[in-house]
Amino acid sequence: MISACCAVAGDCLFPGGIGKTFSPEDFNQLLDDVSERLFGAYPDSTVVCPGDGDDTTLGADRESLGGWRERGW
Repeated sequence: MISACCAVAGDCLFPGGIGKTFSPEDFNQLLDDVSERLFGAYPDSTVVCPGDGDDTTLGADRESLGGWRERGW
């Protein structure tokens, strides 16, 4: 039996980064939420369906989380 997960991320997570924010505080909050509620809760094989654009997987972007935070808003 194959088990698959799919997360509909809307405009919160896209291939290569999180969604648009309007302040450093908003950026940090969204990154914290995505880190905890998606990356912290689902396996790398989880398919992420963003609001628009191509689908991705959590595994494709997991290693980028630190870089996104470092890059900042």
